[in-house]
Amino acid sequence: MSVEKINEVLNKIADATDKSCGFILRENQKDLSRMESSDPKYDRLKLSADRLKNIANDIRNVASLPSPIGRVLSETIRPNGLKITKVTVPFGVIGIVFEARPNVTFDVFSLCLKAGNACVLKGGSDAAYSNQAIVSIIHKVLDINKINNNILSLLPNGREATAELLKARGYVDLLIPRGSQGLIDYVRQHATIPVIETGAGICHTYFDEFGDIAKGIQIVNNAKTRRVSVCNALDCLIIHKSRLPDLIGIAKLLKKSEVEIYADKSSLSVLEGKYPEHLLNPTNDKSFGTEFLSYKMAIKTVESFDEAIEHIAKYSSRHSEAIISENQVNCDLFLKIVDAATVYVNASTAFTDGAQFGLGAEIGISTQKLHARGPMGLEELTSYKWLVQGDGQIRP
Repeated sequence: MSVEKINEVLNKIADATDKSCGFILRENQKDLSRMESSDPKYDRLKLSADRLKNIANDIRNVASLPSPIGRVLSETIRPNGLKITKVTVPFGVIGIVFEARPNVTFDVFSLCLKAGNACVLKGGSDAAYSNQAIVSIIHKVLDINKINNNILSLLPNGREATAELLKARGYVDLLIPRGSQGLIDYVRQHATIPVIETGAGICHTYFDEFGDIAKGIQIVNNAKTRRVSVCNALDCLIIHKSRLPDLIGIAKLLKKSEVEIYADKSSLSVLEGKYPEHLLNPTNDKSFGTEFLSYKMAIKTVESFDEAIEHIAKYSSRHSEAIISENQVNCDLFLKIVDAATVYVNASTAFTDGAQFGLGAEIGISTQKLHARGPMGLEELTSYKWLVQGDGQIRP
């Protein structure tokens, strides 16, 4: 398919999404009716007119981006006359295993198509009606445009299909799991084809002794409450002991969103009597290293910058980590030594997102170091090969 044809199809899918909003929302409601609204996955599962509008705009944005295929990464002519060119190519067939996030169906297909890949989806049963509705809309557009609709395949519900996908060696070139740590671990342990981990987001923000309180209040609140069910949401606030009095100011906005806090001994003594009793708990064994995906957050008090770094190194999932500080030395050091896909200075971790990074959309946030790291957009859905052109050269 030409780049022009791919872009045309993507724009038509975006238009069809807008026109089919009511149908998608009715099917999505069938899924929502089977899940308790208190479930952390409920917000991820839920679609709305605004969310669908944003999804359609993301698809159009992907269509407007330059094609990642056929880009010349390097080119050289060797002394023997061989011309060697390194160019980007599609992976081929990409498999995605994901949980209750129907928006993934749109994101994955648009990115895969733009990057020249076919995709095989295995969605969770929680989103079965939503996924089937979305795939039916995409297939209809493909059929009208006389494109083989098997370039997007949705596998049936059930573990049997998952097991087949994980072992589809020779058929699927790359597997990307999106979901809980349990799902990611299961895929990694059982797959016989290459896997890129889009890991859980256990995210920290360190409020340094040199942090600006006005910035800190807004950053912490945004990172925690903007959307609690996503992987870039804040899970643990680390605070320097000299800034404990500032916790009261930070907690004011959190209180409005009824964030439940698990505070260590030092921070608990500051917040007691100044934060709602029913929302304040002492820390326990599970407070740190937990991806809450809800209106819950832990607080850890440290005595030094080094202790903050040690805490992050111990509990981080290598997704997104932030420091709030006006000390340039500390900021530079934090950027250099914190081992995570995305590291922030004086900004909310909520920005870890393909669209926010200018990638159009994302297929996931990779927390590993092999091939791709951080938000995976079009460039990360390509591989490369070497093209060698000669004129009769043989190797002595």
